[in-house]
Amino acid sequence: MNIEILCVGRIKEPYLKDAIGEYSKRLSKYCRLKITEVADEKTIDKQSEALDVQVRDKECERLMKAVRDNAYVIALAIEGESMDSVAFSELINDLAIRSVSDIQFVIGGSLGLGDAILKRADMKLSFSRMTFPHQLMRVILLEQIYRGYRIINHEPYHK
Repeated sequence: MNIEILCVGRIKEPYLKDAIGEYSKRLSKYCRLKITEVADEKTIDKQSEALDVQVRDKECERLMKAVRDNAYVIALAIEGESMDSVAFSELINDLAIRSVSDIQFVIGGSLGLGDAILKRADMKLSFSRMTFPHQLMRVILLEQIYRGYRIINHEPYHK
């Protein structure tokens, strides 16, 4: 299985880089993982909704260039479907059984995802109704993918 995480912006914090590196290493046993970063747009405090839309659209355009036609695209969106870790592991396993060999998870920038990505997505997934920093969301997503593979393989980790 090829799993790619498409995301906006670069990780600067060493502790997040370390966590991403650790989960990437752990996942190498189960899948081929790739993390693709696209440039983020600068935002200002209390900018207009019109400017927010422009920022999302620019970031979305960059993300769309990385989306592959044959990939199953899962957009992380607050309005997406919620599931527990077991259901998430079943989703990954079901996609593998259906011969889906490429999954692309998409994490937007600080203002979320643009409409084009949300329309292209095969699924919208919500980890919570709460808002998380998009940099931290990478770690959370990687941990859940790792947990999912441990569940699929009946290996200890999940509680």
